[in-house]
Amino acid sequence: MKLSYYLPTGTTHEFAGHTDPIAAFGKVVELAKAADETGFATIWAPDHFIPFGPSGSYVFEAWTTLAALARETGTARLGQLVTGNGYRNPALLAKMASTLDVVSGGRLTFGIGAGWYEDEYHAFGYDFPGAGERLRRLEEALRIITALWTGNPVTFEGRYYGTDGAVNQPTGVQRPHPPVMIAGGGEKVTLRLVARYGDLCNVQESPGEVRRKYGILARHCEEVGRDYSTITKTSTSYCIIAGTDEEARAAIPPWAPLVFPGELAEYGLIGTVDTIRERLEGYREAGVDELIVGFHDALDPGTLRTFAREFITT
Repeated sequence: MKLSYYLPTGTTHEFAGHTDPIAAFGKVVELAKAADETGFATIWAPDHFIPFGPSGSYVFEAWTTLAALARETGTARLGQLVTGNGYRNPALLAKMASTLDVVSGGRLTFGIGAGWYEDEYHAFGYDFPGAGERLRRLEEALRIITALWTGNPVTFEGRYYGTDGAVNQPTGVQRPHPPVMIAGGGEKVTLRLVARYGDLCNVQESPGEVRRKYGILARHCEEVGRDYSTITKTSTSYCIIAGTDEEARAAIPPWAPLVFPGELAEYGLIGTVDTIRERLEGYREAGVDELIVGFHDALDPGTLRTFAREFITT
């Protein structure tokens, strides 16, 4: 099981109280370099514009952040966890992704999802339709994006999006295109979209629920004629390393239920080194190929190095 890094960009108020945006972004760069140097497989940036909960503290935009980090790192892959489809026109997204793939030397994993943070949509003037429509929009977007990555002219007339002979060059470095990660655990639609269009999935649940939803994905793959083994199964967790399990549990932040379903204390990487080692094995046994880890001591690169020293074999 690969271990990857959830990069703090301000979504959980990591930069509350900071008054120098240049220094704050310098910390983002420092953290990304530490992840790159210590063997994390991918650096994933959240695609949000405001923090969870009260707004006001710094949040750095994902795509421009990753473009900058592409020139500051050299080994780790780079991706979005995940692009909110409703925030950008899909033809533009195809162009942005192929450009970032070039800038990074072929290290992009293109993460996308239907979007979920309603307050953010309203704050920035985006429509927030119901879940069904957001998922239908996502499927149209995936059809346009993957078509534009061929480099051929694309004319598409959909219900929500359209192109008229659009050509995207360069198409990127990776062939046939940057791998696509589709996030979400919706059993009827989202996981079926993964079976049709995804190279990776991301299910952010407890290991038991992750295992169950991977089973649903496998059935969707069988129905559409997809080889389930060709999809990289990912999940996301949160890490608090402490001297005792009780101390770690007491540090779980109040925003955690907004992001992590159920009782994070019971399944997250919360506790002593030994407890975290057991929890990692639980994700591995659930079928996770790549676990994306966010850290409580979000701005301390020493935490990444401690984690890597204990758990990453390079």
